[in-house]
Amino acid sequence: MKTESGRSLIEIIGVLAITAVMTASAIGIYNVIRHNQKNTIATAELREMVKNTRVLMGMRGDYTGVSVEYLVKSGALRSDVPPVGKSWTVGVGTDRTTFVINLRGLSNKECDFFAVAPPSWAEEMFVNGHRVDDSVHCFGGGENEISFIAR
Repeated sequence: MKTESGRSLIEIIGVLAITAVMTASAIGIYNVIRHNQKNTIATAELREMVKNTRVLMGMRGDYTGVSVEYLVKSGALRSDVPPVGKSWTVGVGTDRTTFVINLRGLSNKECDFFAVAPPSWAEEMFVNGHRVDDSVHCFGGGENEISFIAR
């Protein structure tokens, strides 16, 4: 009697299908972890920048003249590259006792991250021109803007 060893085509296809599902799941989990890590790092960088700006400009009681360029030159920021989004600005608030951080070009996920849990150091926050309240105003297209007002 002759015995055959080996795998049938159905078994091989089954193994390949299981491998494909596991690979797709791993890639999805990796992307979620990477996205969360990027936002956590951005939050930490913003918090540190706010702290440094308060130390640098707060003694005057006036934030006139604050900008990304000024903060880089003074050492309060490492570089002018935004922590998230495509661009950013830092400027004085209307009453000169606050400063405003504007992040532009945020993706929908980045916008949602900040809109759902505003940072504790921000006195006010605006998403695409709307004050943050119970509803989120992030656009799906990826051209979102968030403004943080800090004292």
